[in-house]
Formats: sequence, structure tokens, C-alpha cells
Amino acid sequence: MERVGLYPGTFDPITMGHMDIIGRGLKLVDRMIIGVAVNEAKKPLFSLEERVAIVEQEVADLDNPRNVPIEARPFDNLLMHFAEACGAHVIIRGLRAVSDFEYEFQMTAMNEQLNREIETVFLMADVQHQAVASRLVKEIAKFGGDITSFVTPRVREKLLEKYQ
Repeated sequence: MERVGLYPGTFDPITMGHMDIIGRGLKLVDRMIIGVAVNEAKKPLFSLEERVAIVEQEVADLDNPRNVPIEARPFDNLLMHFAEACGAHVIIRGLRAVSDFEYEFQMTAMNEQLNREIETVFLMADVQHQAVASRLVKEIAKFGGDITSFVTPRVREKLLEKYQ
């Protein structure tokens, strides 16, 4: 049976931390879906279409020695409903700090009530990416700070275009 992994997020924008989790998640699955959430509550800088396109561009360049198929898909419904529609067996989540764990623990408990067949796997962020958050990257970019270690050059350019 093909193991389908789902890595959901807003990805506004996708960071090196996200890319690290995707790359490590590829070791666990036979096919990876990057679920790009609408999440208007976060007031994204990039449109949904832009975020999906950026994710597609970034994962196309990712080191993928097993050639795991990767696909970016938008979603605007419950994560578990989206996971079911994708045929996902596992939801991949990245953890940076203890505060992430508290939120993720609650969400996982609720998701398990909705569908006990889909497991959630937590991957710890690499030490160099533990402080990286899209919200902070946007703020640094907005005020002219150096974001080269947080995002790829292509994402950096797209952020700078938004703030010019």
C-alpha cells in the first residue's frame, strides 16, 4: 500500500524550516502532498494561488533521492476532511518549541476524534531552523533586514517585491 503523507500549513511564505521538514518527511512516505491552507485569519501576504505556486517551485528543486512524488494542493476545509480526500495515511507536523507542542497536541487530539485511521507524526525542526517562523521572516523583510538564511533566494525576491 502506498503511504501518503500530508504536510499542511499556510506557507506564507515557505521557509527553510518548512523545506527541512518536507525533506525529512519524504523519508517516511511514498507520496507527499503539501496542503496549502486558506487561513484568512492569518491575513496572508501572498494569495493562495501565489503560495501554491511558490511551494511548487521550491519543492521542484528539493533533494529527493527516492523521487517521492510531491504535489501542492490548496485547501479551505477541515484538515481531516482534506486528509481523507487526499487519501493521506499520515499528517506530518513540524515542531520548533514547547509552545508548538501544546498547540499541536490539542489539534492532534481533536483530529484523532475525527479520524483514528490517520496518524500524526511530529518532526523536530533542525536546530538552525528552530526560531524561523514565516511571520517573523515577513517582519524582517518588511523592515529591510537580511532574510537570506531563512528562505531561498527565489522566496527572498518574492518577499522583497511585495514590500517594495
